[in-house]
Amino acid sequence: MDIRPNHTIYINNINDKVKKDEMTRSLYALFSQFGQIIDIVAVKTMKMRGQAFVVFKELAAATNALRQLQGFPFYNKPMRIQYAKTDSEVIAKVKGTFGDKDKKKDKKKKPQEPPTSMLKKPAGSAAPAISGSTQVPDNPPNYILFLNNLPEETNEMMLSMLFNQFPGFKEVRLVPGKHDISFVEFESENQAGVAKDALQGFRITATCAMKITYAKK
Repeated sequence: MDIRPNHTIYINNINDKVKKDEMTRSLYALFSQFGQIIDIVAVKTMKMRGQAFVVFKELAAATNALRQLQGFPFYNKPMRIQYAKTDSEVIAKVKGTFGDKDKKKDKKKKPQEPPTSMLKKPAGSAAPAISGSTQVPDNPPNYILFLNNLPEETNEMMLSMLFNQFPGFKEVRLVPGKHDISFVEFESENQAGVAKDALQGFRITATCAMKITYAKK
């Protein structure tokens, strides 16, 4: 029954009461700590309920995620993770093993237009994001962390999944009416510091790099 390791992992036993958009965002927040994600496929049909595929750019990231998150309580249900039986279509395209001659012809035609518009945006937004995340003014050490620059869709579950991988995690506290800030409490200042350093600049979405400081005492 051994399935050959590949870039795509297959997840089942997901809580099917969660909305598709929220599930996709939460999967991204949880799995992107292991490496760059190319695609997440979650289909809410009867046949595919409670299942999803996550496609990583690197094979090592897929392997690491599979080992670390096996049985992880995702929305209160332990995830079951294995390698997908075949490479994802996305990865197959990258490797050049997917599609027929017509699709390859289409590929040659397309790059002339989209890349110019696609490359302009990241180039403009990338530089400020990097400089912003590297030098965050800080307060004296505290066991409570202050998070800002969070995207609008952030929820307590997403942040809990990110931070509860660190020892000493206690709770996430959202601020009513303010979607872009939150507090995360740990048992000690040292434990809070480890999480702060590890997740500084973490992107919950492609455009929002999380800024983390110690909360004011």
